[in-house]
Amino acid sequence: MCWRFGSVSDADTGCEQGWLVREGEVLASAEVQSTSKGKLIGLLGRTGLDGALVLERTRSVHSFGMRFDLDIAFIDADDIVIRTLQLKRNRMTLPVWRSYLVIEAEAGSFGHWELKIGDKIELRK
Repeated sequence: MCWRFGSVSDADTGCEQGWLVREGEVLASAEVQSTSKGKLIGLLGRTGLDGALVLERTRSVHSFGMRFDLDIAFIDADDIVIRTLQLKRNRMTLPVWRSYLVIEAEAGSFGHWELKIGDKIELRK
């Protein structure tokens, strides 16, 4: 189920449920945000995240107002992980121009999933 921020509904945010998959293995459940409003709200107000948040058509993210550090993966149009990083609270990434979507997860998740640059990620909705 997509998380709601205040009175914002799934219809307002464009949130869909899905799965992150690598080579047939499910890595995590995913909330997929495709609208500007949904991407702007992102993880604001949350104290944690079980799974991942996927931001479509995104090249840069921030962690201003977040309550926890994030693992960030930039994915290109061919579904390949092209960059990963850990983003501390109240920071902003530089744009990754080849990025088509971004995966955000709680810090430490990528280590648990063994996610690395070059992995091909499938987003199943």
